[in-house]
Amino acid sequence: MTPFTYFRADDTAGALRTGAGADARYLGGGTNLVDLMREGIERPRTLVDVTAVSTEIEDNADGGLVIGAGVTNTALASDRRVRTRYPLVARAILAGASAQIRNMATVGGNLLQRTRCTYFYDEAAACNKRVPGSGCDAREGFNRIHAILGASSACVATHPSDLCIALAALDAEVTVVGPDGERRIAFADLHLLPGETPERETSVRQGELIVAVHLPAPPVGRSAYRKVRDRASYAFALVSVAAVLDVGEDRVVRDVRLALGGVAHKPWRATRAEAMLRGRFADEAAFAAAAAAELADAAPLRDNGFKIELARRTIAAVLHELAGEAA
Repeated sequence: MTPFTYFRADDTAGALRTGAGADARYLGGGTNLVDLMREGIERPRTLVDVTAVSTEIEDNADGGLVIGAGVTNTALASDRRVRTRYPLVARAILAGASAQIRNMATVGGNLLQRTRCTYFYDEAAACNKRVPGSGCDAREGFNRIHAILGASSACVATHPSDLCIALAALDAEVTVVGPDGERRIAFADLHLLPGETPERETSVRQGELIVAVHLPAPPVGRSAYRKVRDRASYAFALVSVAAVLDVGEDRVVRDVRLALGGVAHKPWRATRAEAMLRGRFADEAAFAAAAAAELADAAPLRDNGFKIELARRTIAAVLHELAGEAA
């Protein structure tokens, strides 16, 4: 392991003073970063421990919540306000990782975790995300878990977070603080598609620190998070769906939120399906048509073509379930 200096920050100002350098990394629970350091993929010279920074969950004046980046996943999922007002968030967290990892992992770290692509972790493999310009062995390799939406010739990796899929569906925002001050990022703009620069995964700039996630007032409607995976526990999603559906007494869709996981380089907001469903009668035909439209541009690889049908069926099934509950 590359030698490094460890610094524990007591506040945001202290973290920024030490973490602004190009060879510094902010350390939350370490459930991803420490693994990457062990594999030699990340080689920071300075680790800035920010687990004591931004550790509260507070109510917003608009009926939403402000979640500190240092809040653990376990604390977030078990918070009474989250469980009652944002059950989608709690369900997504509980669907991801083991209890031990949730106890350590922080919200800020969860947002910034990197792909679990096998070739990204293998230093002997070509990976543009790890070594820009080296190629992408996943495109012709074992690519069963890889992206079917938004990928590029440079990278076909998928985003691994469950929590992020729920936050995308809820129109969350993220506050970051850096050398140039504080700014707010819409969740849809936080993660980037790979294009020709897959090494740039988020819009967080060098030296900036995520300090909070803002959830707006809970949307009207029923919500669900469904994760389809190879085994029942501690497995990443082949496809996941976060959904909020509001259906009127006339069975017409008043509002819908849809986000997909396991299918793209970032949490995939299904805006095409949402637009098709608003104002439509809530039935199986409408749900199937909207799901098919969202996946119309899917570009499968050799081993992951099954994800198109899996995603289509999962979207339709989740919406059908929520429409039935609303009735």
